[in-house]
Amino acid sequence: MQKPKVIVICGPTASGKTALSIELAKKIDGQIVSCDSMQIYKDMTIGTAKPDEEEKQGIKHYVMDFISPDQRYSVADFKKDATEAIEEILSNGKTPIVVGGTGLYIDSLIYGIEYEDINLDEEYRKQLEEKIKIEGLQSLYNQAKKIDPKAIEKISPNDKKRIMRILEIYKATGKTKTEQEIESRKNEVKYDYRVFAINMEREILYERINKRVDIMIEKGLIQEVEQLRKKYNKFPTAMQGLGYKEVVKYLNNEYSKEEMIDTIKQETRRYAKRQLTWFRKNKNTIWLNGLDSIQNNINIILEGIN
Repeated sequence: MQKPKVIVICGPTASGKTALSIELAKKIDGQIVSCDSMQIYKDMTIGTAKPDEEEKQGIKHYVMDFISPDQRYSVADFKKDATEAIEEILSNGKTPIVVGGTGLYIDSLIYGIEYEDINLDEEYRKQLEEKIKIEGLQSLYNQAKKIDPKAIEKISPNDKKRIMRILEIYKATGKTKTEQEIESRKNEVKYDYRVFAINMEREILYERINKRVDIMIEKGLIQEVEQLRKKYNKFPTAMQGLGYKEVVKYLNNEYSKEEMIDTIKQETRRYAKRQLTWFRKNKNTIWLNGLDSIQNNINIILEGIN
């Protein structure tokens, strides 16, 4: 029996995924499943580059703008929500288009990876936080590297959330994150995922990232973070997002405004580089040139799904 086709459009931040996916959806009667670990959060719009209603052009988006920033949200949660969204889109007779740059989320779908939704050990989390205060995040990074060297390859030494996750998974299950992924990849994948990734010349991508950060600041990213801190008392993962954690440091007088902006740009460029490295692992990916016209890339996608 033929599996239903699901289109995936991935790529680095600021590469034009949103504009391409919306035009494609209009063309093929599609609906979009967001695959972005920050766009899930309510009240976090500017720093996540979340499309507004005008940009969406009437195209329905799922798995976006529905989780409170004071709530925890895992890859297992995403896989469940995204699969339900894909089912609903298919049942409506439309084409699902999964769009985003969060590699872990995309892999959970296209490879059928089952991440154990482990319960948070608050005591162990406190121990890790204390260790960071005393010895620095690098000590946790080194610890995670010994436990799961393959998983740590994909993670920045500054990515506190994911470094801690490697340690927490191992403590809770006795298995590394990599071992879990290998085991679950043996499962049958329910859909026929056709994966397309956007790339462009590094210098141009970096220019676009720098410009996007400037626009976010102009639009009121600092004020958005101030409002979030007034409205919510805790942020288990939301404030670890790029842009947000730097603004928090600025508001805590750890950065000057200029240092904050430069750091956001630098960290976002590094993140884009890691995203491209991640997406190149999938040998079945069809690559699109982000500098080509949207229509040209739509034609390539249509050829790739037929």
